[in-house]
Amino acid sequence: MMKKLTLLFAIFILVSGCSVHTNNQPSKEASVAVKQMPPKDLHIVAVGDSLTQGVGDSSNQGGYIPYLKDIMEKDKGIGTVTFDNFGERGDRTDQLLKRLKDPKVISKIKSSDIVMITIGGNDVMKVFRDNFTNLKVVKFKEAITGYQKRLDDILKTIREYKPNVGIVLIGIYNPFSKWFSNIKELDQIVQDWNHSSEKTLVNYKNTQFVPISDLFENQHENLFYSDDFHPNDKGYKLMAERVGEFLLKNKLKQLRK
Repeated sequence: MMKKLTLLFAIFILVSGCSVHTNNQPSKEASVAVKQMPPKDLHIVAVGDSLTQGVGDSSNQGGYIPYLKDIMEKDKGIGTVTFDNFGERGDRTDQLLKRLKDPKVISKIKSSDIVMITIGGNDVMKVFRDNFTNLKVVKFKEAITGYQKRLDDILKTIREYKPNVGIVLIGIYNPFSKWFSNIKELDQIVQDWNHSSEKTLVNYKNTQFVPISDLFENQHENLFYSDDFHPNDKGYKLMAERVGEFLLKNKLKQLRK
């Protein structure tokens, strides 16, 4: 196994069915060997906020995670997908940083292939709470700098535990319009927050940002739990489909270039 090729990328190459070639001539033996390799089992650690915990999931099985498990295990290049879920309702980036120091979490990350993260929504909510009586867009812009620094610390911490682990960060969406309909810039705030997450992730190899905000802009279908904040079963299913799409298709296309 080439040292520079991470396990996650190796899995993606395997799933894509790419042939192995020499510099000047394709090797039929190598191509056949790749295609005949058995499916690869995956160990995924999920950390973050209530979207990882699965608040709003009627089955109480972890929100998007069981749907994603089914999607990934249907792919011919993947065997059994095992998840360890450390999601905690209400977690912000500062709280996730503390949670990453838990010996159990550290141990699981060290043995994982992928770490999936949902974080940021509660950081935005903190700006709402702290400035409720004088809420201005500039407050959100000012808070992004601190958010990016803490997110960068989260990524560094995970990579300290396992340098080549794949990292998937799921973006945030806008559930605030019902409660703060007077703030017309809400969509732009969420967009800026997601953009800051992408910019932070770009500094790390073997990472993937997955946007989901557009999924919850559908006004013709109820995708929210009764609290009008967290996804319902349908919302989590759409999240899982989006994550699966990015993992099993978009990454593979990049590797084929």
